[in-house]
Amino acid sequence: ASLGNAAEPGLWLKTPLVDVAGSGQVAYAATGKTVTAQLIPIDGPRTAGSRASLQLMQALGAPLTGLPEVRVSR
Repeated sequence: ASLGNAAEPGLWLKTPLVDVAGSGQVAYAATGKTVTAQLIPIDGPRTAGSRASLQLMQALGAPLTGLPEVRVSR
C-alpha cells in the first residue's frame, strides 16, 4: 500500500480488492498490528496497489515512504 491523500482524515484503505465499501481489517505483519478501517473500492486490477490514509499507516506502524505490504480482509 502507498500513502493516500494525507489531508483526507480517517482510517481508510482505497483498494481494488473490494467491490463495495465497508468495514474490514488491515494487517501489517512487520509490526503485528491489525486495524479496523473503512475499505473503499477503486478501479483497477486486483493486483494493483492500494492507497492508505495517513492515520491508518500510523496506526499500523507502517513506514510512510515505500510500499509496505498489508493483508486486507472483511
